[in-house]
Amino acid sequence: MTYNSLFTVLTDAALVEETLTHAIAAAEAHDAHLDVLCLGVDRSQTGYYYAGASAIVLQETIARAQEESEEVEALARKRLDVTTLRWSLDAGVSQLADLGRHVSARARFSDLVILPQPYGDGRGAELEPVTESALFEGHTPVLIAPVGAAPVPHPKRILLGWNESSEALGATRAALPLLRAAESVHVVVIDPPTHGPNRSDPGGLLSQYLARHRVKVEIDVLSKTLPRVSDVLLRHVTDMDADMVVMGAYGHSRFREAIFGGATRYMLEQAAVPVFMAH
Repeated sequence: MTYNSLFTVLTDAALVEETLTHAIAAAEAHDAHLDVLCLGVDRSQTGYYYAGASAIVLQETIARAQEESEEVEALARKRLDVTTLRWSLDAGVSQLADLGRHVSARARFSDLVILPQPYGDGRGAELEPVTESALFEGHTPVLIAPVGAAPVPHPKRILLGWNESSEALGATRAALPLLRAAESVHVVVIDPPTHGPNRSDPGGLLSQYLARHRVKVEIDVLSKTLPRVSDVLLRHVTDMDADMVVMGAYGHSRFREAIFGGATRYMLEQAAVPVFMAH
């Protein structure tokens, strides 16, 4: 597998430079085509307006979204025009509730989607559904660019979170081009099961699979000495000086993770390095 077709979504003028910097670096590294979707988002919930609400109010929200779309598009074109990439750009307006349809329709015909960190200060409500739409409806791996971090188109040290789930295996397969090119890949297993076929060799079958793909792999078995699995992963990112994390996304339901938290959400909130995810 190669990354020949990349895709990114821009909804906030303040995040255009940050997101495109990562997307352009990835496109240059893989000699890929970059598709850009610039969306102005109507964040109002029309279904909740009281009866008889003025049509002017509704028109104002759409007009505001159109202005945002035009601003984002202008910034994106200015940034892309100075590159030598093969790229294309679409722009439009979408209501928040209908955002997923537009994102997934394009993501499913891409090899990799590059998106900004969806959680944190100043992050719009639309960033989370954009990320989830690419993963769940688009069935495409996503690379999350952390706030303030430099692009890492050729990661040298990759932390691969492994819990024997289909999500983690899917992320591993999707990330193979990056894993093969890395200097070292650490398969991290936290509190492996004490029963089952792999209890005596946690991560062994995955390590064998990766070695056959010419991946330079090591296995790190860790104890859950911190309250959350994501805390242990983030600490190990620092310990091994990793410059990318590969992991499965949303092993539990999205509703459960939204209410109670989960490894995916906490990693996306706290990671200081790019996170490559697939579901």
